[in-house]
Amino acid sequence: MFEEAYRLIKDFKGDGYLFGENVLKDIGDFIGGSGNRAALVISRFPGCEDHLALIRGSLQSAGIAITVEIEGAGPNAPREDLFRIADGLQASDYDLLISFGGGSTIDAAKAADVLVRLGGEIDDYFGTGQVSAKLAESGRRLTPHVAIQTAASSGAHLTKYSNITDKATGQKKLIVDEAIVPQFPIFDYLTTHSAPPALTLDGALDGIAHSLEVLYGAAGKEAYPQIREIALTGIHLVVNYLPRLVSDPKDSEARKAICMATDLGGYAIMVGGTNGGHLTSFSLVDVLSHGRACALLNSYYTVFFAPAIEEPVRSVGRIFKDAGYIQADLEVLRGKDLGVAVAEGMFRFAEAIGFPTRLEQVQNISEEHITRALAAAKDPQLKMKLENMPVPLTAGMIDDYMGPVLQAAMHGDLALIKTVS
Repeated sequence: MFEEAYRLIKDFKGDGYLFGENVLKDIGDFIGGSGNRAALVISRFPGCEDHLALIRGSLQSAGIAITVEIEGAGPNAPREDLFRIADGLQASDYDLLISFGGGSTIDAAKAADVLVRLGGEIDDYFGTGQVSAKLAESGRRLTPHVAIQTAASSGAHLTKYSNITDKATGQKKLIVDEAIVPQFPIFDYLTTHSAPPALTLDGALDGIAHSLEVLYGAAGKEAYPQIREIALTGIHLVVNYLPRLVSDPKDSEARKAICMATDLGGYAIMVGGTNGGHLTSFSLVDVLSHGRACALLNSYYTVFFAPAIEEPVRSVGRIFKDAGYIQADLEVLRGKDLGVAVAEGMFRFAEAIGFPTRLEQVQNISEEHITRALAAAKDPQLKMKLENMPVPLTAGMIDDYMGPVLQAAMHGDLALIKTVS
């Protein structure tokens, strides 16, 4: 699967992506000529100084000066961190933006440059295509962005998404725009070797969620064969290698597998879109990490979607079955019964890596979170997630159908889920 994953990633980005082990020393050559005054947005973590030394040395050799260094964003890219980063950039004379960190820092850097170069309020850019529209109207350009990923997780260095969280309301919203895709994505897998266990687990499950949700949403569409290959390869790598990392965090082969799997998740969301799990997770940011929320919720959405998309659900189920998490004969099951069998396999996998399988296991969860999630599903700025669902739901159907899915997730009761006839 490593060869297959490498081929797919090269198909995706070609020579426009610097990835693998020990590649930070090559950054200067990779981005040469793109600018000479760099603003560096940094997330610090144990061991990061060695990586930053390689970056600074390579930039210096390429004649690129660092004009300012700005602290990166906290988890889920809070608005406050976005505005602080934008203020730091505004005060700097930079023609090259370099972000070094996980998805939150990269997402915040994307959005911060939008505010610096285009002005306005961040709410003006939530939704799909708003940045491109403003660029076309103004004739301005964003800054070339060198996105150096340090966590196997969101694939933010590869994608058109910027997730920003309003901590006051506990709600995450999205900028979705081709204009914010970083021109120079970089991922040195060695930066993940010191990642704490929780970050490793959350990131890997975020990667599964990207592949899984895009696969489900693509069923019956022209791009399905391509997405199926990308998604199943990524899911296979996580299901088979993440338990190895839980047992041995120093397992370098397993680290490589998770890095490649999450890159494939990034590829998937550039070809298709996420849906139910991501949509609901945006309302749980104050109680549950993103990857954990998506992993938990997608088990329940699998049951809800199964009658409409048996082939992709069965294909995913085979991966969990081959890994020993499902005993049922998936080839004879149909509809909701198929979804239940696959969801139960997902539960066993989650339990094996120490993840929750129902919301009531999460500290400080409440019915108010369900109410918030149902309201968010009706928000026009998040409608792309609703539109990507393999079972079409209108705003008027949210309470009747998504409501039972979330109640099932709260209590761990798959029988509560109603499917659309």
